[in-house]
Amino acid sequence: MNFVTRFPVPYNVETMPEDDVDRFLTEQKAVESKRHELIKEVLRQKEAAIKAFDEKLAKLGYDPDHAKRSHHKPEDKKSA
Repeated sequence: MNFVTRFPVPYNVETMPEDDVDRFLTEQKAVESKRHELIKEVLRQKEAAIKAFDEKLAKLGYDPDHAKRSHHKPEDKKSA
């Protein structure tokens, strides 16, 4: 009596583990691909939101080059 007939295995030992591994790797690739697509979509949405916000600020007259604010007093007032 050989080992296989004595203890039957519910699947073919030679092919099934490879199928499971291949299926797992395929699922992992699909998950990673979906993850990357979702990240790209979030970044696109973020960029669009920032652009829309900047446009609204521009309509209100905001100039980012001259709008730097600080809690420090200007240099000329410190020495006076």
